[in-house]
Amino acid sequence: MSDRKTKPQWGRLDADLNRISRIETATAYAARPLVGTGIALAFIVLAALAAMVALGGTPGGLVVVAAAAFGAYMAINIGANDVANNMGPAVGANALSMGAAIAIAAVAESAGALLAGGDVVSTISKGIIDPNSVADTQVFIWAMMAALISSALWVNLATWVGAPVSTTHSVVGGVMGAGIAAAGLSAVDWSTMSAIIASWVISPVLGGVIAALFLALIKHRIQYQPDKIAAARRWVPILVAVMAGTFATYLSVKGIKKIVKIDLQTALMIGLATALLVWAVTIPWIKRKSEGMENRTKSIKALFGLPLVLSAGLLSFAHGANDVANAVGPLAAIVHVSQAGSFAAKVAIPFWVMVIGAFGISFGLFLFGPKLIRMVGSQITKLNPMRAYCVALSAAITVIVASWLGLPVSSTHIAVGGVFGVGFYREWHSERRLRQNRSNRAPAQRLPLEERRRRKLVRRSHFMTIVAAWVITVPAAALMSGVIFAILNSFV
Repeated sequence: MSDRKTKPQWGRLDADLNRISRIETATAYAARPLVGTGIALAFIVLAALAAMVALGGTPGGLVVVAAAAFGAYMAINIGANDVANNMGPAVGANALSMGAAIAIAAVAESAGALLAGGDVVSTISKGIIDPNSVADTQVFIWAMMAALISSALWVNLATWVGAPVSTTHSVVGGVMGAGIAAAGLSAVDWSTMSAIIASWVISPVLGGVIAALFLALIKHRIQYQPDKIAAARRWVPILVAVMAGTFATYLSVKGIKKIVKIDLQTALMIGLATALLVWAVTIPWIKRKSEGMENRTKSIKALFGLPLVLSAGLLSFAHGANDVANAVGPLAAIVHVSQAGSFAAKVAIPFWVMVIGAFGISFGLFLFGPKLIRMVGSQITKLNPMRAYCVALSAAITVIVASWLGLPVSSTHIAVGGVFGVGFYREWHSERRLRQNRSNRAPAQRLPLEERRRRKLVRRSHFMTIVAAWVITVPAAALMSGVIFAILNSFV
């Protein structure tokens, strides 16, 4: 009798414990997104405390402490959004796992910011505002604060909706909006703004065209050859050498300005020497690696894995060296004005300010980066090592060409444009081959129009979302900045 009573009681106890276990699991799952937010808030507080310690009892320190917190917030958003352009193709091509990509990018971004980040930064971003129009130091501080807050909010919103946007353009829009609110439309250098607007079109189109051309070269010179391995042994060392020379030039022009300033002609000579050296070293490496490989496309993809990983790391290093100024530029300007009582066209970046920018980018990448990395790497179009290699190479070449032409371009637009270029080339090439083979197929074997549309290789919804985000970045950031400036200025 006692056994009959005991068994149902134990059964009910097990069921209750099972329910409790499920509740705990559900709670942990629901709270997981809040962990990243909590760590980000802790970093922002630490950045404010670091500013407080660095400034001591300096007059106007409270404003600088607030600016340091918003600078940390901007750096986190840059890491969450912008770094995806460098690592997304490598992850989408399965050349890197998500964890390895985040680790490499965090180290490379921090190293680029701390070792090669600029010593000075322009206080009026990209020269779009006349400095004389905001000569009052208090007005200038509020304008920089509004630019910092608005650009950070816009990049945060774009990350939330899954759109990779230009943080440089966000800062430009923030500065422009605050400048207009402070001094009117005449304060804006509209010729500079016209060049920036032109870059919205030039950057992605140029990046996409270059990426598509390299993919066409790989397909026709390697992938479609009868002996793919022999073709790869001939062409892959050349392609890797082009990549090495391009990145040597890219880093000479954009990545090591703090260590030494190199003009474009000298950088091109450095790139040529690097390309020849890498070509000579790569020939025996490719020959050894390709021994015993089967004569198929999958074998060729394996030869691009290591170059793709190295290119992703180099892009992250150069990105950290250049784009850290987007996070700390307005902050450095506020620090200088608060301490000196006047502003200059260019100001030195204190080391503690650079540390906030560098570590903020790394924290943002680690906590929130995977969403945009997946978007760029796999959700726009399917990438493999060859296609991702073309994207990375086009990004470096486009930046060099733009520097030579004096065009202000966005690394985000270039990289994502390269992904779109690869995807649209694949669509065009697939349709072309389908037309060529159509005459050999029976009518029943031909794909209907609806099926062909369904098989589009670039997701149109992502294309429209990203293009729309690019178009409205500057005006949206400017509008937000103008409103924030008016609110801040009303407290004075």
